[in-house]
Amino acid sequence: MLRIAVPNKGSLSGPAADMLHEAGYQQRRESKELRIVDPVNEVEFFYLRPRDIAIYVSSGRLDIGITGRDLLVDSGAHAEEILPLGFARSTFRFAAKPGTAAGDEDLKGRTVATSYEGIVARHLTDRGIDASVVHLDGAVETAIELGVAEVIADVVETGTSLRNAGLEVFGEPIMKSEAVVIRRAGAASDESAEPKVQQFLRRLQGVLVARTYVMMDYDCRVEQLEKAVALTPGLESPTVSPLHNEGWVAVRAMVPAKEAQRIMDDLYDIGARAILTTAIHACRL
Repeated sequence: MLRIAVPNKGSLSGPAADMLHEAGYQQRRESKELRIVDPVNEVEFFYLRPRDIAIYVSSGRLDIGITGRDLLVDSGAHAEEILPLGFARSTFRFAAKPGTAAGDEDLKGRTVATSYEGIVARHLTDRGIDASVVHLDGAVETAIELGVAEVIADVVETGTSLRNAGLEVFGEPIMKSEAVVIRRAGAASDESAEPKVQQFLRRLQGVLVARTYVMMDYDCRVEQLEKAVALTPGLESPTVSPLHNEGWVAVRAMVPAKEAQRIMDDLYDIGARAILTTAIHACRL
């Protein structure tokens, strides 16, 4: 039975549960449940603190887990990312009082406050920068005002909270994070678990594709077919079927969801009609 770690709370928890549900896996009904068994799919889920998941997976006690790339790197655990999931995206940046720093070189000899000591320490080491790192569990924006540090490193979304604290970001992003599937480094050599792991990954990849594409159906005249197919090439090739009315064909193809409206407009302009889009709930490619 495949043993999988899932975030039990925070911004990772809800989207992870939704994705697993879409992939056909049973999920917990009560937030207090810490473990459930899905006997149909031969999977056992463990609901853990997101920060702890990489540690459990790296120990080999659990086969795979879902956590944030930032939490994986920060933990220093002997685990590796095997599939990005596209949600819970965030960017880590340095920030300081305006005019006091412009790039990584300005960090030399300074103190950086952060909740992600592992990420920042690795970033500084990789660049050969000698700076001190102070670990804080939260509200790092106040560290500079209170004299604990001269620079902070934190997640930046809109930058509003930093501006309200009289700070501004500088330099290139430290890292960009999102939810990822992880496994113990080198675990691919475990042949007994590998088929189950690959099946799990295929299911999640199917969800990602289903969320990204829609199925488009339309009718067009034969003489416009080449132009239509150029607009909707599909993944390998669109399906084309003759209609009862001579000179017309029905076309079906997967198209990127974010481009669907534009494609519909372009198809209409070349004479296509009965243009429909439908959601894709699951797929295997």
